[in-house]
Amino acid sequence: MKILMILTSHDKLGDTGEKTGFWLEEFAAPYYVLKDAGAEITLASPKGGQPPLDPKSDTDDAQTEATKRFKSDDDAQAALASTHKLSEITGEGYDAVFYPGGHGPMWDLAEDADSIRLIESFANKDLPIGAVCHAPAIFKHTKLGDKPLVAGKQVTGFTNSEEEGVGLTDVVPFLVEDMLKANGGVYVRGDDWASFVTSDGKLVTGQNPASSEEAAKKLLELI
Repeated sequence: MKILMILTSHDKLGDTGEKTGFWLEEFAAPYYVLKDAGAEITLASPKGGQPPLDPKSDTDDAQTEATKRFKSDDDAQAALASTHKLSEITGEGYDAVFYPGGHGPMWDLAEDADSIRLIESFANKDLPIGAVCHAPAIFKHTKLGDKPLVAGKQVTGFTNSEEEGVGLTDVVPFLVEDMLKANGGVYVRGDDWASFVTSDGKLVTGQNPASSEEAAKKLLELI
């Protein structure tokens, strides 16, 4: 079983002067769910190499069993430090693709032509696609046939109220919830900050960091 995980290369939080990137738990939790199930994982990002880590996801209160395990796992750290360039990935031979969130993907992966191409190729082959928290931003421009990929599908992602909770409503380029609805997605949600995952066909989406592990487990079930 071969799984592609795609991370952001974007590290600027709008015009705030603060850093962003990928959210550690949203990478680490799915990484170990998939790895422990025997998956061979390939990591990629638009620029290749080490993706930027959102510093807020590295604070003491954001740590989980999975993030602690990652910090003592030299192999996983080495893999993360040398992600493949997204433009060099064809998508051939993979059984599924998973996108961890963090605010970074809203700027780069949402608009990235290579990412769009890969997602559409997985969708056209009816292979599982997973995205958690802000990563459903990747569906902004993806199409299946002549319609948005999420049109008519049940999806979730970081809620408008969660974005308000972290004070970034006016910083992000768009709101995940609003964009999914605008693209015809049937947006569903759970309580803010609680784990909530939905799957429709081969599309798996998780609402927030707490949903990361469950989203990866759902993805595995579809392979």
